[in-house]
This record gives sequence, C-alpha cells and structure tokens, in this order.
Amino acid sequence: MTLPTSSSPSRDIAVEHRVVIPPHVSMSMLLGPADSVLRAIEQGFRSIDVHVRGNSVSLRGPAPDVALASRLLDELVLVVEQGTNLTPDIVTRSISMLTAATAHRPAEILTFNILTSQGRSIRPKTIGQKQYVDAIDSNTITFGLGPAGTGKTYLAVAKAVSALQAKQVSRIILTRPAVEAGERLGYLPGGLTEKIDPYVRPLYDALRDMIDPDAMTRLVESNTIEVAPLAYMRGRTLNNAFIILDEAQNTTREQMKMFLTRLGTHSTMVINGDMTQTDLPRGMTSGLRVIPDILAGIDDIEIVRLTSGDVVRHRLVSDIIDAYDRWDTANDPHRTTSPGGHSSQHSTKD
Repeated sequence: MTLPTSSSPSRDIAVEHRVVIPPHVSMSMLLGPADSVLRAIEQGFRSIDVHVRGNSVSLRGPAPDVALASRLLDELVLVVEQGTNLTPDIVTRSISMLTAATAHRPAEILTFNILTSQGRSIRPKTIGQKQYVDAIDSNTITFGLGPAGTGKTYLAVAKAVSALQAKQVSRIILTRPAVEAGERLGYLPGGLTEKIDPYVRPLYDALRDMIDPDAMTRLVESNTIEVAPLAYMRGRTLNNAFIILDEAQNTTREQMKMFLTRLGTHSTMVINGDMTQTDLPRGMTSGLRVIPDILAGIDDIEIVRLTSGDVVRHRLVSDIIDAYDRWDTANDPHRTTSPGGHSSQHSTKD
C-alpha cells in the first residue's frame, strides 16, 4: 500500500487513492461486524468518501486527510494480521495516535502483549499506556501519575503477574494506604483480611481478571501474593518482589519515604496515584505531590504522566475529567498543574 502523491498538500485539492488489501487479510475482519469499523473510519474522516469493492478501499477527499486515512488502513491491516479483532474504539485510538507527534505506530502499541490470561490478551491501548509499560520494564521504580480510568493499577498488576509467571520475581506485594481508617483498623470487626478488604478490593479485582480463582487462592494462602495496607510495610525489606503501591496520593511524605526505603534486591516498585483525588485531611501534604522535586536526577526512577487521553473506560469519563479541569481552572486562576496533572502525556525521566 502506498500513500497518495500530490504536488500540493492544499486542503482545497481533492485527490483519489485506492488501497489494495492483501489477499490473506479477511475483509470481514478489517471492516468489522456489520461494517462497524468502516463506519468508524467514515466517522473519523468526514471529509473523505470511502468506498469498498472487493479487496480494495477507495478514498477521495483532501490530500492530507486521504494520506492519513491510507496510513490508518495500513495500521489496521497490521493489527488484523496479528489476530486482533478490530473495534470502532481501536479505530478512534489509532487516528488519535497517527495525529499525535510520536514515533509510536498504532499497530506497535495495539498488538503489544503484556500478559495472556484466560483466553485473552492484556495490552496497552494508548501511547501513554505503552510509555508506562516500557518505563516499568526499564526502571526499578516507576511512578504512574494520572486520572482515574487510565489503567495505572490494571497494567501494573498485569506486569506483576507476568513477572511472577516468568519467575523474574518470587512474589507480588500489593498495598494501599487505608486513609479513612487511619489508626482505627484494629477496631474494625473480623481478622486482617476483613478489616482491609474495602481498601484493597480494586487490587483483588484486577488479579482475578488475570489469574484462575483456584490458583489465586493458592497463591494468596502461600503468601506468594500478598495484599496488605501500607501500615504493614513498616520495618520490612522486600527482596525479589514486584511491589505496587496504589492510591499513593493518600500517603503522607513520611509514609512515602518509609515505603520507598523498603526496596530490597532484585525487586521492582510501581507507585500509582491521582493528585486530583487526594483524601488526606486538609492542610496535609501528599507524599506523592513532592516526589518529582525530591527524586529529581536519580537514575533508575521514572515518572510517567498519563492524561485524560489515556482513559480507557467509557468515553464520557475522559470528557468528565476534562470538564472538571476546565471548571477548576476557571474558578481558581492561581491553580497550577500538579505532578499528577493532565497537561503532559509524555514520559519524563527524573
């Protein structure tokens, strides 16, 4: 497949280009059930007329848009060749990636397997998510900062399970601060598991998506997978482990220091948080907020900032996050972007 050529990229000049789909690629898979993928392509390029005949797709419209649509079809073919079922969401995300100033190709991101579990593959869905996964692979400590729905916890748990299966670590340790309970955990009914269950439930939910229930029970009982509140990390040295601290915006500066200094040999740490959802008492500084200043310049630590563009829940979640950001900015003109803010999508080394 080739890009259309034109002596002028002017949007006033309409060009026509035909993309020939390789014969080994199923047109039904490429176009989607009931042509849903084709409809998504047309929705993404309203300025282009798209016609399908046999194994060829004709594109007619402004030269820049036709060139971009041709590139999109190239990427979608590669995704289909890797055995991934196309959806309208994949089309939308691919168009977003192609229009972003990045070296990443949509097919490279959308076919990158983190973990195959229970008959399905877990993969990044956005450029930011791919950068986050790459950072975990390349660093001992990775911070994932960003709004709800960007896959921070889910992808970190997937990387942890993958590392355990590959015997890169001997255990997984998952922890969250139990902010609402504070020192009152001991007064809650039941044993430790019952006391902390409300705080660690999202971590268990992610694990159960990736591990067979019977295997999950065995791994927890053998302490190969440990889920505990942050307070129970004090005084420990965590060797040969994949350690995840979730909801880190609810740590104090002292708790964050305590957690980071638990790092032992042959271990990986991932710390996630969203500075817009801090539950600490008013006037108390989050330990996550000051991390970029404290750890600046230390090698083998990376901070990845995810944005509303990396949200993979319902499309309205991204719109809601952006709406709240606009409201906050309009009502507080002195407001500055936090370390977990949404103004930057790229990964930065600190």
